[in-house]
Amino acid sequence: MTSTETLAPPAIDDRGILISEMALVQLKALREQQGKDLMLRVGVTNGGCSGMSYKMDFATPESVTEKDEVYDYDGFQVVCDPKSLLYIYGMMLDYSNELIGGGFQFTNPNATATCGCGKSFSA
Repeated sequence: MTSTETLAPPAIDDRGILISEMALVQLKALREQQGKDLMLRVGVTNGGCSGMSYKMDFATPESVTEKDEVYDYDGFQVVCDPKSLLYIYGMMLDYSNELIGGGFQFTNPNATATCGCGKSFSA
């Protein structure tokens, strides 16, 4: 490796999307309400006040393609397409039950600017 080459720092446990314990508890509860064996699909889309918006939704295992990355959290799986992963690799998904500002929160090390609502970013 030469002095001009750099490597991206690895995510904890080599998972590209990190999830706090609080977020995992909330996600498992939401999945149970659905009554199905679902996984969380995380990604980004163009839009929002900062240029890109986070997207999250439950997905069936059949919707996963061979190009998708899948991360396991004690039986709860998170899936992300490769294009989105370029923008959110190393992101921490957290959850807060605060009355003001509560809900899912994204901490993205790749974001150069973040919207005040925290749901939109630029990279």
